[in-house]
Amino acid sequence: MSKQPQKSGNNAIESRYDDYLMPIWKELDVPLRRGEGCTVEDFDGNEYLDVFSGISVTNAGHHNDAIVEAAKDQLDELLHSCSYVHPNEPAAKLGERIAEISPGNLQKSFFCNSGTEAIEGAIKLARKHTGSKEVIALEMGFHGRTLGSLALTGNKAYKKDMAPTINDVAHTAPPYAYRCQTCDGECTAACADDLERVIGTHTSGDLAAVVVEPVMGEAGIVVPPKEWLQAVAEITRDHGALLIADEVQTGYGRTGSMFASEQFDVEPDIMAQAKGIANGLPLGAFTAPAEIADSFESGDHLSTFGGNPVACAAALATIDELEGGLVDNAREQGEWLSTALWELEEEFDVVGDTRGLGLMHGVEMVDPSETGPMGEAPAPDATLAKHVSKHLREQGIVVGVGGYHGNVMRVQPPLAIEREQLERAVEGLRTAIEAEA
Repeated sequence: MSKQPQKSGNNAIESRYDDYLMPIWKELDVPLRRGEGCTVEDFDGNEYLDVFSGISVTNAGHHNDAIVEAAKDQLDELLHSCSYVHPNEPAAKLGERIAEISPGNLQKSFFCNSGTEAIEGAIKLARKHTGSKEVIALEMGFHGRTLGSLALTGNKAYKKDMAPTINDVAHTAPPYAYRCQTCDGECTAACADDLERVIGTHTSGDLAAVVVEPVMGEAGIVVPPKEWLQAVAEITRDHGALLIADEVQTGYGRTGSMFASEQFDVEPDIMAQAKGIANGLPLGAFTAPAEIADSFESGDHLSTFGGNPVACAAALATIDELEGGLVDNAREQGEWLSTALWELEEEFDVVGDTRGLGLMHGVEMVDPSETGPMGEAPAPDATLAKHVSKHLREQGIVVGVGGYHGNVMRVQPPLAIEREQLERAVEGLRTAIEAEA
């Protein structure tokens, strides 16, 4: 019997994934061996410009020297302590640092391992503080894949064959101007009135919290007008509930400010964070003012690995790097990117809409020959988006694809990206659209 040839490179990684890992999202993309700045390399030696940052995580760039060194130094001191049993210095310093950079009176943090856990913990805190149980989230929103966070997620694609365990959840309309019948193409914040309707028709008067993403990532980079988020905050508090800002994807410089809430002049009652907080090490947090945070008593919530000293040391270094110019770069490059993508919208009929803040932008691909599902705009074209993504990979550019309809190109590069690299990404997108449309 002849021996099967041993696979190598990308094929070896893909084969092991097939044999030993449970199914991953859609299809295996580019297997990654190493990264540096805004560039990644696969196991066959191919280099790619990374314009997705591992789903908006490596905000300070791949292999950022300062962050890597901070993690290495902490590894030599203490790897694990369970920070809720044995306090460690990096967690203590990080809590103080987050209080300094957070909007409003947000002061006390609870550390966990992911954005999903941060949302779960934030809901628990809101329930404990208010004594109420019901929660409202946004249609098309995304808050995680555990059963509790999945209940908040407003997309049946993520809920298929699952049964979310939080029953006291209702959903209100998103500020999705491009496909909103209420606003007719230009969001006027009228969608916020739907929250009042949902509270009156879908709740029992026991509202604990309203959960919103300041910019809706998985929905397709949906950016509300400032007035919408302000109105939602006001309605929420009028009903004695807390506003939870899910800044898991929008936080840590992604939108051109440390947190997106700042750009809407809204101070959340609880803020969930993860992704860019430690530039790739697993860490999440939710932060609240002292009077809300102190509603938790010892043992109400716990995380074995939350506040891991290595992850916290990396997070402290990440914040230094972001404040050292990367947030400013995200804002400045984002202004250029907004104009460049708008030009694509003007150039191609298949580009229905472009939108974003900072280095968090979406390009919505459409079929102009068909009307959308609610008759409001051209039909979403998820197939075209997938083909454009594949064509970009062939050019050596990694761009995400997402959105409620699966038709939005997600441009979310590391915040260290230079103009020349961003120009290459936009030109690659133009070439891919021309080739595939």
